[in-house]
Amino acid sequence: MTDQTSKPDYTTCPTCGTRLSAGATRCSVCGAQLQSSTGERRRGRRSSQVTLSLPIALALLALFALISAGLTFVAMRFIDPGTTDQPEFTETVTPTTTPTLAPSPTSTPVPSPTPLPPIEHSVSANETCLGLAVFYDVSLQSIVNANPGLTTDCILSVGQVILIPQATPTPSPEPTVTLPASEATIAACDTITYTVEANDTLMGIAANYNVDMQAILDYNEKPNEIVFTGEILIIPLCERLPTPGPTPTATAPPPYPAPNLLLPQDGSAFTLANDTVTLQWAAVGELRENEFYRVTVLDVTEGSGTVRLIDVVRDTKYIVPTSFRPADPVPHIMRWWVEVVRQVGSSEEGEPIYEVGGASSIRRDFTWSGAALEATPTP
Repeated sequence: MTDQTSKPDYTTCPTCGTRLSAGATRCSVCGAQLQSSTGERRRGRRSSQVTLSLPIALALLALFALISAGLTFVAMRFIDPGTTDQPEFTETVTPTTTPTLAPSPTSTPVPSPTPLPPIEHSVSANETCLGLAVFYDVSLQSIVNANPGLTTDCILSVGQVILIPQATPTPSPEPTVTLPASEATIAACDTITYTVEANDTLMGIAANYNVDMQAILDYNEKPNEIVFTGEILIIPLCERLPTPGPTPTATAPPPYPAPNLLLPQDGSAFTLANDTVTLQWAAVGELRENEFYRVTVLDVTEGSGTVRLIDVVRDTKYIVPTSFRPADPVPHIMRWWVEVVRQVGSSEEGEPIYEVGGASSIRRDFTWSGAALEATPTP
């Protein structure tokens, strides 16, 4: 009778249950060590073992790899990337309390200028110590001190070689914030505002403030000379034209020149339709605190008697009061002129006393009636 039980040509891994060749000593899937003897394999098969199928083993390996990758990622997030893989062990030293010194204030060292060597100068004819001091921009005493052989009179001879001390260079100041040239010019200019009134012209306004008319156009960015009643203009006082006459000093100035009359034109006619009559003239210069313009208006109409109006103002215009307007409809001839006066005292009644401080202007006439002019009928 033949033994039908044949010896198997394979073996089974006792750990994961993978079938391996009969001569294998290690599982190629889980890496478990296999028993070499047949008896041991048989005993292994007979003993109770937990076997895993290949899909489950692969799943466990994949889960293990995923957990390892997750732990590695977390560890990399919380470990300083600058540290090395192997930690360095340093000796722990117990700190001791040491006094902390306050930092001493530091200051920027200021470079001390280096004195320049003196200049050797050979004296020429007609040269003096004072002239050399002015030429080299040094003091006379410094030349005497640099040349012990010179006396206090500093008498020089032709051909004599003397030492001229040079001025010690000083450090230039720190740069400061400056405006551009155009903005600096505008910022430094003294200006006032003027509201245009009726019958004003740009030429008259410029002459009133003694300012170039083109300067007013430029400061106000006006394309032409037309002005409107109520318009506000900027008057650049820094653009004033030079005025004749001496520079003001502590003493009384010489007489002012005659004011130049501007408005109204000679022979202008005013009627009841004109509420006021404005007289304007050009400034003769900057008046002092006790100086004024004296305006004289005289009614020279034949048979009207002597009617005179005298007033003083600081401005270069004067509005004739309506009380001076004639009441009858006949036109009256008004003659007016302006002159500079200065107050020299007061009377016992407290009235100011003036003296003439300059030449009188020319006389101009205008007519003024108490009724409106009637239209001339057309034949």
